[in-house]
Order: sequence, then C-alpha cells, then structure tokens
Amino acid sequence: MRQSYLKNAALLTVSDVVLRLAGMGLRIYLANALGGEGMGLYQLVLAVYSLFVTLATSGVSVASTRLMAEEMTGSPARAKGMLLRLCGAALGLGLLAMAAQWLLADAAARWWLGDLRAAPALRAAAFGMPFMAVSAVIRGFFVARQQVGPNVASQMAEQMFRIGVMVTALELTRGQDVGVRCALVLMATAGGEMVSASIMVGFCRREAPRAFGHDRSQAPLRARQRLWEILWPVEGGRCLSSALHTAENMLAPACLTVYLGGLRSQAVTEYGRLKGMALPLMNFPFGLLGSLGVLLMPEITRAHIRADHHRLEALLRRMLRLTMYFSALMGAVFGVWGQPLTVALYGSAEAGSYLEILAPAMPLIYLESMVDGAVKGMGEQKAAFRYSVWDSILRIIGVMALLPRFGMKGFLFVILLSSLFTCLSNTGHLLRAAGVKADWVGWLAGPALSALAACLAGWGIRQGLAPLLAAGRAGQLAAVCAGSAGMAAACLAAGWPLGLGEEIRAVWDSRKSPRKENRKVLDTGR
Repeated sequence: MRQSYLKNAALLTVSDVVLRLAGMGLRIYLANALGGEGMGLYQLVLAVYSLFVTLATSGVSVASTRLMAEEMTGSPARAKGMLLRLCGAALGLGLLAMAAQWLLADAAARWWLGDLRAAPALRAAAFGMPFMAVSAVIRGFFVARQQVGPNVASQMAEQMFRIGVMVTALELTRGQDVGVRCALVLMATAGGEMVSASIMVGFCRREAPRAFGHDRSQAPLRARQRLWEILWPVEGGRCLSSALHTAENMLAPACLTVYLGGLRSQAVTEYGRLKGMALPLMNFPFGLLGSLGVLLMPEITRAHIRADHHRLEALLRRMLRLTMYFSALMGAVFGVWGQPLTVALYGSAEAGSYLEILAPAMPLIYLESMVDGAVKGMGEQKAAFRYSVWDSILRIIGVMALLPRFGMKGFLFVILLSSLFTCLSNTGHLLRAAGVKADWVGWLAGPALSALAACLAGWGIRQGLAPLLAAGRAGQLAAVCAGSAGMAAACLAAGWPLGLGEEIRAVWDSRKSPRKENRKVLDTGR
C-alpha cells in the first residue's frame, strides 16, 4: 500500500507539473496571439463558463468519489449499478448546463459581460459540458480504485488536443476579430473535453470486468437518496461561490470603464493584463508545492482522525513553515524580475508592474491555498466555505466602491486586502481547530530574512546582467532564469540555518522511512 501510494503521489506530482507547464505555455501563446483586449475578453468568457462548469461537474465529482469508494467495498453488481446511475445523473446535469449556457449566451454577453463578442465563445464552450460531467464521474471511479494512470493519460491527451487545435486555429485566423478567435479557443476547449471523455470511457470499459465481474448491475441501497444528499448541498454551495466569483469578474471591467470615462476597450485590455497575464504567472509556481501537499495532506487527515495531537501539530507547523519559505522566495523573485519576465513572455511591461505590486501578497496567497486543503482535510469544509463566501462579498463591495474612483490601483488593493482576509481567517481557524499555538515569529522571521537576502542578491544580479536585459526578449528571459536561480541559492543559504534545512531534512526522511519520521515527530512534538 505504501509503495502504491508513493507511486501514485509521484505520478500525480510529475503530471501536475507537466500539465501546468503546458498550460502556462499555452497561456503565454494566447496572450501574444490575442493581445491584451483579446485576453480580457477570454477571461470574461471564462468567468461565465466556470459558473456552468460548476453546475455540470461539482456535485457529481464529489458524489462519484465518495459513493464509489463505499460501494467498491461491497457487492460488485451494486457498485456497477451505482456507477451507471452516477453517469446518468452527470449526463443530465451536463445537458442542463449546456442548454442553459447556449440559451443564455446572448443575454450573458449583453447584460452580464457588456460585450456581444462573447456570445459565440459561450455557445462554443457549451458543447463540452456533458462530456466534462461524465468524465468527472469516471475519474471518481478510478480514484476509488486507487488508480491515477487513466486520469493522467486523459488529461495529457486533452491538453495536447487543445494546444494543437488552438494554435492551428489562431494561426489561420490572424487579423480577424478577437471575438471570432476567442470562439475558436473555446471550441478547442470543448473538443478537448470530448477527447478526454472518450479516453476515460475506454479505460472504464477495460477496467469494468476486473472491478465488477461479468454479472448484471443491481440497484444499490438507497441510491437516489444517497446521491441527492451529496449532490445538492455541494452543488448549492459551490454554485453560490462560483456565482459570486462570476459577479466580481463581470463588475470589474464595467467599473474600470467608468473610471476610464467610458473606454470599454481599454478597460478590457487592463483587465486582461491582470487576470490573463499577471495572476496566472503568480499562481504557476504553486504547482511546485504539489509534492508537499501530496505528502502532508493525507498524513494531516489521518493524524486528525486518530486524535494524534503531537503529530498533527508537527505536520501543520512543517506545512506552514515550508510554505512561507517558498512563497517568500517567489514574492522576492516577482518583486525583482516582474517587468523583465512579462516583457520577455508577453511583451507587456504593464503586466509586470502588477506582478511587482502584488509580490508582497505571495505568502498570503500561497499559505491560504495550503491551509484551505488542510482545513478541508480536518473536516472543516463549512468554515472554509463560509470564509470564501464572505471574501467574495467583500471583494464585490470593494470592486464597486474603489474601481470607479481609483481604477486598477483600487483593484490591486482589493486583491491585497482579500488575500489578507482569507489567509488570516483560514489560518486562524485551522490553528484553533487543531489546538496549535501560533508561532508567528518563527514562521515569519526566517522566511522574511531569507527573502531579504534573495532580494539583495537579485538586485545585484540584475545590475550585473543589464547588458543581457537590453538584448531583446530572449536575453531578458535568460537573465530572469539566471537571476531567479541565484536568488533561490541565496534564499536557501540564508534560510538553511534558520530552520529551512531542518524541515527539508524531515520531509526527505519521511519519504525514505515513514516509521523513522513518526518516531521523530512523536519525540520532538514540534
């Protein structure tokens, strides 16, 4: 079991990094192909699209993982019956979401997004909903079987298909209206969902005889009641959260337009630079924390279930400490190299200025994401959802109050304030629920000093590489890579004696010898 767990964890980590790299590469290409206004329109379409994706997939995804795990321990015939019923429910929700998005495309483009060019893209994206929903159910089946290979293979194939079709379509339509090109991008996304679903169905048919035998399916006990008990609370909660997020993304360009005196095109361009260029770069390095999450989150859940306070406290302290070191380093990197990075990737210095302003919020953003997973792992989902809803409401109020008066400065302030609120709320609740006393000095001092050392090294390297920075986009990218490596080395050297080395050794030891790690944690009770 331990070997299978480590194998699955390694496969998930590697595939996540590969998919993130491919997705980041695709986003960079899209930003250069569509421009700032095109990326703004694309982000607006995604805001509405994500709401219908939540309707189609969120409930059935959770229900499939939980119910299939329950049924797989009993009668194979009933497990088969449950899978068929889950697929039927998913297909129904997917068709409902597809019809709703198709029929509301014109109204959403006109009244929600304020841009009729978004309507064709919304219609194109709608066709992927049923396939996405069925894929979510089958992925839950393979999770219950503790098999990650089919999920990874389908996602890889989907990404390759999307990239190939998008690049081909955009190259063939150079110079055409951005609305047409956005529609082609979303059409490729829907096609990718079809490919992914076809592959998942193929894997499922091959696995079915081993999982269920050759008997006919039987009706599971209380199948409908158990399904709806999971489906509707999850659907309701996530749809509410998604609707609030969509409302914020619709209001932001409208409020920016007011600030800019009615220049809608410029407002969409600024929105696209922030949401489509700067923020994806900020979120990209978080994938490198995937290994830490894969290793620690299941252990946190088990320690909580077993009421092992010493181990739970040690794991939480380790997660918080390592996350702070990594996020402080990334904040320093973006603070020093923000503009050269975005100029090299997008040809946009404005997106880089957003990165530099938001760099101090990196520890808040990354820590909140890690803490959110730990809170849910301890069964505190209601608290996480409550804080998420309040955060969305406060962001909407901030957007409406600040953007018409201060423009993008107001938007950046809202993001910083939101990051602070969610980070403190979730972290405080996690520490209270786990009975862990906060050690803000220990968690902040070492990472802050390491980030300062990294910044000093980064500015020195940037001055030394000034000729390379003036040598075009290729030279700028090379300078950013060299400078980031130098800053990472400085951060590691400064943080190693301040506790970073201790935590890295502990994580490494836990991978090599879980028993040794357990004894160490119980002995130290850190």
